[in-house]
Amino acid sequence: MVKCDFSGWATRNDLRCADGRIIRKDAFKGQNGKTVSLVWNHQHNSQDNVLGHALLENREDGVYAYCTFNETESGKTAKELVQHGDVVSLSIWANQLKQTGHDVVHGVIRELSLVLAGANPGAFIDTVMVHGMEAEDELIINYDENIMLYHSADDPEKEKQKKDPEPEPETKKEGEKKDPEPKAEDDETVGDVWNTLTEKQQNAAYAMIAAALEEKDEPDDDDDENNKGGNKIMKHNVFDQGAVQENTFLSHADQVDIINLAKSNSVGSLRTALNIYLEQNRETLEHSGMDVDDVLVHGITDIEKLFPDFRDVRPGAPERITRDQGWVTSVMSKAYKTPFSRIRTRQMDARSDQLRARGYKKGSKKEDRGNMTLYNRTTDPQTVFVKDKLNRDDIVDITDFEVADYIYQDMREKLNEEIAIAVMVGDGRLPGADGKIDETHIRPIWGDDEFFTMHVDVDINGAKKELQGTNTGANFSENYIYAEAIIRAALYSREKYKGTGQPDFYCTPHLVNIMLLARDMNGRRIYDTVADLAKALNVGEIHTAEQFDGLTRDTSDNKTKELLGIFVNMADYTIGSTKGGEITRFNQFDIDFNQEKYLLETRLSGALTRYRCAIALEMDSTEEVAG
Repeated sequence: MVKCDFSGWATRNDLRCADGRIIRKDAFKGQNGKTVSLVWNHQHNSQDNVLGHALLENREDGVYAYCTFNETESGKTAKELVQHGDVVSLSIWANQLKQTGHDVVHGVIRELSLVLAGANPGAFIDTVMVHGMEAEDELIINYDENIMLYHSADDPEKEKQKKDPEPEPETKKEGEKKDPEPKAEDDETVGDVWNTLTEKQQNAAYAMIAAALEEKDEPDDDDDENNKGGNKIMKHNVFDQGAVQENTFLSHADQVDIINLAKSNSVGSLRTALNIYLEQNRETLEHSGMDVDDVLVHGITDIEKLFPDFRDVRPGAPERITRDQGWVTSVMSKAYKTPFSRIRTRQMDARSDQLRARGYKKGSKKEDRGNMTLYNRTTDPQTVFVKDKLNRDDIVDITDFEVADYIYQDMREKLNEEIAIAVMVGDGRLPGADGKIDETHIRPIWGDDEFFTMHVDVDINGAKKELQGTNTGANFSENYIYAEAIIRAALYSREKYKGTGQPDFYCTPHLVNIMLLARDMNGRRIYDTVADLAKALNVGEIHTAEQFDGLTRDTSDNKTKELLGIFVNMADYTIGSTKGGEITRFNQFDIDFNQEKYLLETRLSGALTRYRCAIALEMDSTEEVAG
């Protein structure tokens, strides 16, 4: 006799669920004789929902449960509801499911619940959703059939015999052995069939199952078509009990509670709500097999799959990262252009005192004046080019922007920049190096002859001594001293400047910032804007060129000079190119290699054409060698 408050069927065999799955005989055989918690409607958020316990018994038709209420208020209330007939249905919560096709052949019942009668008679499965995927190892089965009530004087075994009477034994002669009752073919389980196979056949079946599992892991566009033929793959080896893997998930009700918690003003995020819920329901979730600490540490597995696809902030061609180009535009646009490429400059020096006019003294002989000095320089052109290529397959495959135009724009920018650098400071390659732009064809302003470019040293130490005397650093900042030294050298050199009009100043960004940060003894800035600084330097515009940073040259007297900036009016620099030698674009398709080839080239010459029309400010950076 099993003492209990009521009993009923926890599961029934061979009932097809809404999603097509069927609970087969002995699926929960391992639960026979086990005791599980009896709760209300699968609620785990309070201990008041625990109503008692249930003893499970595996039978031919399913799993039968003998249920006992506890003495808590909720247990007494539930007992009244059952006795009064208000609640007539039981429901189980099971996991660790193993299936053969749609047949559930193994599982573990975690709890039994009293539930309200469902609107749909028979069994149904409430599938839990996890990260947008169906969880196939957890189900809730509800049977809408009346439970059996028991009082203290009732005998459950007698009631069982009334409901399931055993057949009368057959009459046998004395001494005759009773033949085992043959098992119907329909009653054979998958395990019975498996035991009929030889070891060799079982090994072959294992190999086939493994191959099927690997095929199932790969996406198959024709999966729906295959399913129509009934070819289902067994996802687990139902005979290898040691291979059981426990996969636990949050139920649908858990997820609803988490989402509602996240929507509250006090939480505000799904991650925080998940952590709070896991902590509050740790005991219940761990009882069901979930590793709460692992979830708290790692969060949602593969959460990146929930993120939207990446989108370009600036659709189309990628943004190009380039060096300063503003000064390049100034150089190329302001330089004087000629339609011929062979340039010649001629200057006659008429500054000699021998060329002075003289006063006449009566009776004396009139003397001829002296000769003027002629300066003559010629410059011939050189071809400058940039070449690139693209595979036609890449041109066709790149569809979000015109890659050929993109490459051409970059080539044009690089060609202009290279010409501007060669004009101002030289291309920097060693003489004779491959790709060297010869300085006799495009003459750099910085390294040009003193007849055209004045090279002026900036004396920082001299300016510091003059401004502060012996009390160095007490009155003026270093930036102010530096700025004053630059301005003084620039203005004094302008006294000998013979160029056209007002020059522009080309220098590094750092030099401009040093002068802008100059402060007086009261801490106020001397120059508020770049325009104020340009006015102090007596130049038209200031152009910064990061390409000038750290450039040095060696002089004939073995000194090293660091470039600070160049004063020049680009109208005094002539760039010559004949017709056909201007910047020209060439395209060619290589049919052998399926490539589009691009060439930009120009043939030109360049040189200063006026006497002392440029000023190069430099600082002596010669390292002293210890004797």
